[in-house]
Amino acid sequence: MPEVTRTRRELLRTALVAAGALPALGLTACGGESETEDSSGGTGGTRTVEHAMGETEITGTPKRVVALDATFTSAVMALDTNVVGYTTFGGRRKLPDYLGRDREEYGSQARRVGSLSRPSTEKIFGRNPDLILSAKVRHEELYGQLSEIAPTVFSRTTGATWKENLLLTGRALGKEETARNRLNEYERRARTVGDSIRSKVGHNPTMSIVRFAGEPTVRLYSADSFPGTVQRDTGLARPEGQPTGDGIAVNLSQERIPELDAEHIFVTVYPDEAGDAADTRKTFESNPLWDKLTGEEHVVDDITWMTSVGIHGAHAILDDLADAFGVDPAR
Repeated sequence: MPEVTRTRRELLRTALVAAGALPALGLTACGGESETEDSSGGTGGTRTVEHAMGETEITGTPKRVVALDATFTSAVMALDTNVVGYTTFGGRRKLPDYLGRDREEYGSQARRVGSLSRPSTEKIFGRNPDLILSAKVRHEELYGQLSEIAPTVFSRTTGATWKENLLLTGRALGKEETARNRLNEYERRARTVGDSIRSKVGHNPTMSIVRFAGEPTVRLYSADSFPGTVQRDTGLARPEGQPTGDGIAVNLSQERIPELDAEHIFVTVYPDEAGDAADTRKTFESNPLWDKLTGEEHVVDDITWMTSVGIHGAHAILDDLADAFGVDPAR
């Protein structure tokens, strides 16, 4: 590990022990694990990465990454790099299924380091990372502490910016060309799936993306949302005149159910522990206006469509679209 990083880690140990955040004996053992290891991965060279919190110097190719948001867990694995720490939310504790084979190949060393809203600096330190990734919108207040543990790079936000975050991850890992290639491959596949659907249907079909998230209303997602970016990449249309709002979604009450209509309606239900989202769905579907919707309804996985916010989830959405329309997924 570079000398400057080692010094930062020693200072952090002292601060955390003094604050009672870490037991002194356990910390000493953890610190001795890899102080003499070369984190450059044999590639050498130091680069400066510009990001939402400023600039960070990174030497070589990081091998042990803590990703504090799903967008970066996906990005790191997509770039053939090990994730050693991650966060979860909503009571979940494991890496999600949409990561596919990469979950085993690049997540076998991964350990949960807390929830998305409250990651543990102690647990992050214990994973001995050589890079930490997150977003300013998520963990701005922790940036200083995280930077003392390892070089830390933050995006501005997550969600619809997932492509930018993939490229940022590529710069941080020293794999920018690979990141661009992965993104180009995805975009070519999205166009192919969209073209196949249009060819089969005979026109460009419209689709709506609808989510029951536990509120008394239903969300109609816009082109500025994560699933909306995937829809846009396929070229599949939104119904003309459908409300968009100023954010990623418009909240609609029951009397506005007709505004959800499209030739195909993709519905997700947030799997909250209390079951509020499922209850709201039942309430909406029992409304006579729901039966007047003319589109074909497809119920798809909420975690994949709404919270994956990365390239794995984008590919999984393409899988669902291909399946719904009965076309080749172009994998």
